[in-house]
Amino acid sequence: MTRPDLDFVVQVLSQYMHDPKQSHLEAALRVVKYIKGTPGVGLFMPSSGGNKLTSYCDSDWGSCIASRKSVTGYVVKFGDTLVSWKSKKQKTVSRSSAEAEFRSMASTVAQITWLFGLFSELGITVATPF
Repeated sequence: MTRPDLDFVVQVLSQYMHDPKQSHLEAALRVVKYIKGTPGVGLFMPSSGGNKLTSYCDSDWGSCIASRKSVTGYVVKFGDTLVSWKSKKQKTVSRSSAEAEFRSMASTVAQITWLFGLFSELGITVATPF
């Protein structure tokens, strides 16, 4: 996926793949029309921008009406380039917004740890705050 602007809607639509309704088909067709209307939109990958990883995470506590599960989201940038992002329903129901935020941060840290290992294997140095 190279279109973070479509991330959320694809995640929501994918929840209904096993039992789609007419409204889901109509929503999917709107997404296809949007994609056709924005052919030049994508990720900008500048050749410079530094070697610093920056990440942001958030959760929406109990946002799924059907299951009351929270949604986790994060983005990770390397310099000025977006390298990783995710929006996913959490596996368990959180009892508080703090617990949902903690799960979101844990997911983000796991992704950052994986990226540090990947960059290390590729011989790319990443600036660290410590």
